[in-house]
Amino acid sequence: MANTELLEKTIPVAPLKLIVLRGAEQLGSSVNHYLSQFRKSIHSAAKNDPAFQGYVSDNYILDAVCPRFGSGEGKAVINESVRGKDLFILVDVCNHSLTYRMNGYTNHMSPDDHFQDLKRVISAVNGKAHRINVIMPFLYEGRQHKRTGRESLDCAYAIEELANMGVHNLITFDAHDPKVQNAEPLTGFDNFTPPYQFIRSLLNTEHDLVIDREHLIVISPDEGALDRAVYFANVLGVNTGMFYKRRDYSTIVNGRNPIVAHEFLGENIDGKDVIIIDDMISSGGSMIDTSRQLKEMNARKVYICCSFGLFTDGMSKFDEAYEKGYFDKIVTTNLTYRIPELLERPYYVEADMSKFLASIIDFMNHDVSMANVYTPTDKIREILTEYNSRQNFIND
Repeated sequence: MANTELLEKTIPVAPLKLIVLRGAEQLGSSVNHYLSQFRKSIHSAAKNDPAFQGYVSDNYILDAVCPRFGSGEGKAVINESVRGKDLFILVDVCNHSLTYRMNGYTNHMSPDDHFQDLKRVISAVNGKAHRINVIMPFLYEGRQHKRTGRESLDCAYAIEELANMGVHNLITFDAHDPKVQNAEPLTGFDNFTPPYQFIRSLLNTEHDLVIDREHLIVISPDEGALDRAVYFANVLGVNTGMFYKRRDYSTIVNGRNPIVAHEFLGENIDGKDVIIIDDMISSGGSMIDTSRQLKEMNARKVYICCSFGLFTDGMSKFDEAYEKGYFDKIVTTNLTYRIPELLERPYYVEADMSKFLASIIDFMNHDVSMANVYTPTDKIREILTEYNSRQNFIND
């Protein structure tokens, strides 16, 4: 954990508590574990100050549930006192594996259901908690972030709604378009990205990567992901390229103009390793097409790094693409629900974000500068130096 001396010199704004909504239990448990480790190891006067009883604990997770009636209606029940607490509410709006009964039928929870449960919890604790912070790794309705016709602005309205309910800070990861925070400019909005976890996971898995301009290039699969690719490439000290999606604007399919082709803009990638970086894999059609074209351009290995692996159409097309050699590894975070089939695939690599998320919570609870966790440039360069030293030792 970076810069713990800052935490040792400050006191938390209020006692820390986590509310982990149904569907985010695995991530919440891991975050709770790291928080407990951090606070047991820190040297702070607050640990022994009676005014901060509970600063060090084995469990920061508060007992809260969202049961439902037979009609499908729900409510939030908080079984512990939240008065004066600095609450962090963790919700995974993408966990479609959860079900509930309604009029004798079984319904799968949608993002709308998860968001409604979040609002129920907020309404149950509002007016009692010292501060309410929402951790929503996948930003609810983040893909509906702009209006191109007579359309709803779902993401902007959701952010405004949370602010009106008393949420002080919204913490998210790799938002599809961070500019959506302009919908509520007076509310805290923190958007973190996982490039350090991506490269760490790749280097722990692949032992023949050479990180330089002659051997590696970072690719953006479309215009929207270019900023991510440029940052990642600059930190790694390599070049970048991009694809742009050529669409048929005379046709609309499922509310969108279909993609006709992916056109590549960039230098020659013959014999180079390629890292494709993006915010999510949804159905995966565009990502597979991009990978296929890169292999046809004689890329040596293709690594796909995405914050969220949704795989809405299942794994069959990725299994087929892997067998054909279109890509070599897929790296996604554990910030959202991942289907069990994904975890069993030989090409899958997990980028664990729980320790990073625990650091974010700890720094925010102490109300110190988030610059320590916003820019992982130094940490990436440290791990690259360590990896290159290890490679030089092996080569010698």
